[in-house]
Amino acid sequence: MKVYPLSSFMFVVVLVSLIITSLKAENWSNWRGPEHTGSREGENYPTEWPPGSVKWKVSLPGKGASVPVVHDGRIYVTTPDAGMDSVIAFDLSGQKVWETKFGQERPAKHKKLGTSCNSSPVTDGEALYVHFKSGTLASLEMDGTIRWKRNLADDFGPQELYWDQGSSPVIVDKKLILPRLHSGDSWIAAFDLSTGRILWKTARNYDVPPENDNGYTTPVPIRHGDKDAVMVWCSDHVTTYATETGELIWSSGGFNPEGMKLWPHIATPVVIDDIAIIPVGRDDRMQASVHAIRLGGSGDVTETHRLWETDKFGVYVASPVAYEGKVYLLRHKGGLVAVDPETGKAHWEEAFPRAADAYYASPVIAGGILYAAREDGVVFAAKVGETFELLSENAMGEQILATPVPFGGKLLLRGEKHLFCVE
Repeated sequence: MKVYPLSSFMFVVVLVSLIITSLKAENWSNWRGPEHTGSREGENYPTEWPPGSVKWKVSLPGKGASVPVVHDGRIYVTTPDAGMDSVIAFDLSGQKVWETKFGQERPAKHKKLGTSCNSSPVTDGEALYVHFKSGTLASLEMDGTIRWKRNLADDFGPQELYWDQGSSPVIVDKKLILPRLHSGDSWIAAFDLSTGRILWKTARNYDVPPENDNGYTTPVPIRHGDKDAVMVWCSDHVTTYATETGELIWSSGGFNPEGMKLWPHIATPVVIDDIAIIPVGRDDRMQASVHAIRLGGSGDVTETHRLWETDKFGVYVASPVAYEGKVYLLRHKGGLVAVDPETGKAHWEEAFPRAADAYYASPVIAGGILYAAREDGVVFAAKVGETFELLSENAMGEQILATPVPFGGKLLLRGEKHLFCVE
């Protein structure tokens, strides 16, 4: 047996530790990132990229609004391919590693904004989990081999939504959690990671005005005491469930006292410390507001845990971001508001350059730089914090509906036809 000097041994330990840390810094394993806040720490993220200066770009076989995820040196993206639901894996240089196809896609109803793969993948590093408009819910090994596959439309009927399906699955407490929120029998369920078997399924049905039961939001993992839980926003109610059993822990209503119609729930809430920031209504119709709830409690906490509400600003599609003690709201036409989560007061209000196009991709923040992708493919970078500083305006030349992905000092942008990597 060869014996290494202690200094050599320590060098190897440090080197392995640095490699592991580097890989973790490059991981973005679900739609809203490592902390489910839409943000991450880091340095040297791109501030501007002139046309043609991207690190690489690859063609995608179909249009999608799902967000790529990055884990341990691989990029995974769902996409339609020749009419089939598909997943493609790329390495960090943009080279295709593998592709796995499932059944036939269910085409989007709304051709301009909708796609058959709006739901983003999620991975725990052991397997990849995907969900499509067709109803296909599946798990793949990291080499692309299908672990299990089931079709929720076959099991429970089609999901009745005015727009195209959008809720993404999350992994919590070693379970795959996915809601099915629509104008029909709605529920949230936990699936076994190894088999796809339903571990629990909890009904979630409320009597609300038309279209308000149409949900496109993603569950938000939280802690309730010393237990894992998930929070869901739809049907004018926020509800929290124990991930172990599916039991409803607490709920809050009262967000739509005037009974406004046609308020689909699209933007997902964000949690900062123990405060949930809830986007309500439609900023595209100037009917938006923002509410805050203190986490905790049990039963109906409508009267006991509501902190504040304001109708001075709000969002429609783009989900809020939490970063370094502030919450950032990207308004439908490009306004940006930095909010104090404790009081609801705006630290500042700014705006990206005005255009006819709106913002359907949610913003992200990496190392203090906020990225906002407008529908026409212009991506803005701005330094945020105590103040706002617009850094650049970058035209990608094609429609962008998917949220940008920051990882390892790079930025992934999923356009209508290409996947771009900016460095």
